[in-house]
Amino acid sequence: MPLTPPSNARAPRDAHRIDEVRLARWLGEQVPGCAGGAVTVLQFKGGQSNPTYWVGVEGGEGGVALVLRKKPPGKLLPSAHAVEREHRVMRALRGTGVPVPDVLALCEDDAIVGTPFFVMRWMPGRIFWDPTVPELASNEARRAFYEEYVRVLAALHQVDYAAVGLADYGKVGGFVRRQVERWSKQYTASRTSEIPAMEALMRWLGDNVPASDETTLVHGDYRIDNLMFDVSDARAPKAIAVLDWELSTLGHPLSDLAYACMGYHLNLPGRGGLAGVDVAALGIPTEDELVARYVELTGRERVDGWPFFMAFGIFRLAAIAQGVYARGLQGNASSDDAQSYGAAVTMLSELACSIADVKW
Repeated sequence: MPLTPPSNARAPRDAHRIDEVRLARWLGEQVPGCAGGAVTVLQFKGGQSNPTYWVGVEGGEGGVALVLRKKPPGKLLPSAHAVEREHRVMRALRGTGVPVPDVLALCEDDAIVGTPFFVMRWMPGRIFWDPTVPELASNEARRAFYEEYVRVLAALHQVDYAAVGLADYGKVGGFVRRQVERWSKQYTASRTSEIPAMEALMRWLGDNVPASDETTLVHGDYRIDNLMFDVSDARAPKAIAVLDWELSTLGHPLSDLAYACMGYHLNLPGRGGLAGVDVAALGIPTEDELVARYVELTGRERVDGWPFFMAFGIFRLAAIAQGVYARGLQGNASSDDAQSYGAAVTMLSELACSIADVKW
């Protein structure tokens, strides 16, 4: 029976086309079941950072469905688009309490598809984009969805990163200060105009880093659309894969938690959000309830410095949006709506300033 591509995959954009013959030869040598097969490549919608493809391999030894994730073409910011790190962390997390795809092979040779890439086995599942999860039919299901969302994050932060081979995956300690400096530099490198709120926020964050410090494995981009769910039980969606590990490292767990809760403060065009939404009427936990559940799951006593971590998370999102916007101007972004990210930078930085009570 022919492989059926997922409905959200399409013909690759011109700038992201892949030589299917060359890829087929490489897959035949590197991935079991792909030898002699004909390859079909389709690109998933989205993927503003690293272009992501569905790859069907038919014939040869049978049918194999894969996902390929690669660096984008063009000039890239230093340390950005780290598909090699994504491959490494997902392999390390096999067998832990954190669900990850089955990664199969990494290629660091630009000659195959133009940039480094890795392949993983395609998983049938559901990704939710709207934080109000209207696709779920009941309040019970929506609450279970968010319970699962925070459960997986807590499980990630409790992984013994040294025991799974990630002791050198990042620096221990000082994460927040380094991150403020890093994203300030990333923003400055891709800045296309002067945004007063971003300038004020960068200064405030640099001057107000919390004194308390701790280190866990962090995802770095933990939000609902980076999780895939099994919804066969309509009352209890179950997370089957955490995706998009490009920004993962060793860092402060509260930065991850704040990023995971940003949806409570946002309502973005095309993505939605929970800002202004009566979450209780939908069965969705409030931000305070989600944080309290995380505290319970991880055995913490409390969460300190929450306004800083939330402002920092939104600042980082603004810096990422600026990078997407700058690549869009250059024609290198992998998403068709990249140029719309320009307006988001101002909105996000002003929101973060309001949370931190920063004047600009």
